[in-house]
Amino acid sequence: MRALLLAASSLALAVSAPALAEAKPAKPAPAAPAQPASPAVETAEAAAALAPVPAGRLTDAAAPKAYWLDLTVDPSRERFSGHVEIEAELKRPSKFVDLHGRDLAMSRVTAVTGEKTYVGHWFQVDPTGVARVVFDDVLPAGPVVLTFDYDAPFASNPAGMFHLKVADEWYSWTQLESIEARSVFPAFDEPGFKTPFNVTLRTQPGQVAVSNAPEISADRAGAYEVHKFAPTLPLPTYLVALMVGPFAVAEGAVAPTPQRSEPLPLRIVTTRQNADRMDFALLGSQDIVRHLEAYFGQPFPYPKLDQITTPILPGAMENAGADLYGENILILDGKSGVERQRTFGMVVSHELSHQWYGDLVTPAWWDDIWLNESFANWMGFRIGHEWRPDLNIRAGALAEGFNAMNTDALVAGRAIHQPIETNAQIDEAFDSITYGKGGHVIAMIAGYMGDDKFRDGVRGYMAAHKYGNATSTDFFAALADAAGDPRIVAAMQSFTDQQGVPLVTFARAEDGSWQVTQSRYARLGAVPPPTSWGIPLCIRPIKGEQQCQLLTEQTGSVAIAAKGPFIPNAGGTGYYRFELPAPEWDALIKTAATLPGAEALALDDSLYASFLAGRASPAQLIASARQLSRNPDSYASAAGVDTLQAFYTNGLMNDAGKAGYQRFLIGLYTPKLRKLGFDPRAGVYAGENPEVSLQREQVVERLAGTARVPALRKQLYDAAAAYLGGDKQALDPVWFDLGLGIWVENGGPDAARQLADMALAGDDPQFRPAALRAISATGNVDTARWVLDDFSDPRLRSSERSNMIRGVITTPGTREMGFDWLKLHFDELTSGNGGIFFTARLPGVLVGFCSTERSDEIAALLRPKLEGKTGALELERTVERVHSCGVLKEARGEELSREMAKVK
Repeated sequence: MRALLLAASSLALAVSAPALAEAKPAKPAPAAPAQPASPAVETAEAAAALAPVPAGRLTDAAAPKAYWLDLTVDPSRERFSGHVEIEAELKRPSKFVDLHGRDLAMSRVTAVTGEKTYVGHWFQVDPTGVARVVFDDVLPAGPVVLTFDYDAPFASNPAGMFHLKVADEWYSWTQLESIEARSVFPAFDEPGFKTPFNVTLRTQPGQVAVSNAPEISADRAGAYEVHKFAPTLPLPTYLVALMVGPFAVAEGAVAPTPQRSEPLPLRIVTTRQNADRMDFALLGSQDIVRHLEAYFGQPFPYPKLDQITTPILPGAMENAGADLYGENILILDGKSGVERQRTFGMVVSHELSHQWYGDLVTPAWWDDIWLNESFANWMGFRIGHEWRPDLNIRAGALAEGFNAMNTDALVAGRAIHQPIETNAQIDEAFDSITYGKGGHVIAMIAGYMGDDKFRDGVRGYMAAHKYGNATSTDFFAALADAAGDPRIVAAMQSFTDQQGVPLVTFARAEDGSWQVTQSRYARLGAVPPPTSWGIPLCIRPIKGEQQCQLLTEQTGSVAIAAKGPFIPNAGGTGYYRFELPAPEWDALIKTAATLPGAEALALDDSLYASFLAGRASPAQLIASARQLSRNPDSYASAAGVDTLQAFYTNGLMNDAGKAGYQRFLIGLYTPKLRKLGFDPRAGVYAGENPEVSLQREQVVERLAGTARVPALRKQLYDAAAAYLGGDKQALDPVWFDLGLGIWVENGGPDAARQLADMALAGDDPQFRPAALRAISATGNVDTARWVLDDFSDPRLRSSERSNMIRGVITTPGTREMGFDWLKLHFDELTSGNGGIFFTARLPGVLVGFCSTERSDEIAALLRPKLEGKTGALELERTVERVHSCGVLKEARGEELSREMAKVK
């Protein structure tokens, strides 16, 4: 969901007078001569011809030492301006300097060495933002100060410096990961360059300005208020934060801890309509900081912490000392639904763990971004669980890891850690492999090493590279040192440096032991290359103790002392799937209701994978879903039904099979709902056991949504109608998506238009996005056509428009027409740099199709458009998924439908 960037103006606009007059230089600079009208190099093509243009990493010819950023930011305007000085070191004499800048309208560039000033000429020589400054004379080797005056457009989506009107007031924020800093200021925009930043923000009077370091002064200078910030500790460009607007601010502090002797200033910074809903985030953030300091054994690494919200960020960003969140993550209270509270605990723990792991110690290059994200993902679930054990947050890490296996099992893909040669490949590293697989692998190694040894390895790694950069090799070495076992390195690298999911197959040997064989898991019809791992294999007999061994060879032997069923992935932490003989499967399935939640998830994932590979039977899937639905863990109780739901949604079942599945849901869940009870009014279940609340949500969603039980749908429709009619207690926000969806589905396009107007009339962080989701996911062709072709409203944000398009295409009833529309508008949707939040994931909206013919059509349409660009990998994954589903449907669709149709 990144912005479609505006083309840079062909005419350079002058930087505002205050920015030029009061910018603090790195050192006194001599006056520069006027820039010649006819430089020796006049075009970007000529500049690019001077030397090869870096496709990814810059050369070692120049390195930054410090930045001075002086930006004039008025969010109500279309553009902002800047005066930037970079103190750098040139390794050798050169007539040009390569760095980064994208769509910057540059009015002046100079370089100062000693007492001499050199005039430079700015050229963007690559669409991803590689820039080359060509000088009239050769710059000598040694220290240099590069000075830039420019202006640039605000983005409308969360990329670079973006602005938004909220309740008639304008705000701006920055989101610079991965390579968006270059759209805000000229920079050496790579994670390996960590330097101090000296920031000045010039704003309209009365605006709040936020950056990474504490504000040290705010003085009036002409028409502007000048906010100066203390120099930062060393940071890479992607962690710089520059926020401006009439924000509401809640101030507090984290009390001293054993690791920190002084209070840590802490603020919640949000748009003004949320001013009375900041207490939950303030108190929760305080607690989470304390848990993180205890784990790392170090104080919070920066002098203050601001937790900032924006309405349109689909996630969060770990800017040092100034984290940014989508407002629905931070703006909640103790009565909010369990899933929202879980999300708060996990995401805030994830982002704040980055303050140490990613900000304090930063990857040297993007190929090691998994060190940031995989570890933070694991920490997010772990520390979130410590914060609120009642929410069962920790189990979500394994659920995410098992889900990532569905991506990792494809032939098209990538390893967690692999070379990144071009800028176009960078955003593709931010996917479920980095987060889900990486976090699961971290959990597996931590479980195998033991929690204390793993923590000691992490602490040693942090101490050795504090405020600097590090690589995967450094991390592995620290873990091996803490474990006293060098085999850890090879075992972990076997998971991080190669693609694929291990399959451990169990076969009974003649002596009563079990022979285990490892291979690379493959779905029916797929032929991946042979692969082997060092697998920490942990097995637990249902009536016995866990036993572990490191499986490094293709085959091995396991003796299980206790008789009866066993779980081949004890604790669910192993990143592998398992295969059992049918009798052992059946025995294990019978225990599913009483397995610990993580082990129940491991059972569900491996049984599902076995069916996809042509082995497990439909009857086993159905039996497992029944047993799992009785598991008290909310993740486990949903898992088996979610597996069947996927087959229902993507068309693997025929009409008779779908009708049988609906009967299955009614028979399974009606007694459960009768026991749980259901009242859609606001706050009825506040304070209830979170696991009970979540199971009710699962039951109501399946009965009202998929089984379409009339009485339940009417109850939700009536509650939604009352809510929209003014009774704000009639419908709890937990039921917004379902209730509003039923209401707009019943009312058709007229109801959709009415609901859209109500949504856009306000900025409620729950109602507005839920209403827009409901409109786009009705499955009604007429409503979808209105969304795609006729819904135009200046209040609709571009990110919301993107999400609604996605909703139409991913909803089964409108999938075909959505794809037809996408064919005509794909170039328009990808004409800007969508980055992490849009372009890289856009091909994935087509994954709901299930046919070999359709996979060929998708490939023929989109491969020429995405070749060598961000999104190419996601396209290949989508093509393979659609093809694989088609193969499975042809081979097993009738079998599954027959078994499902038997349900009475």
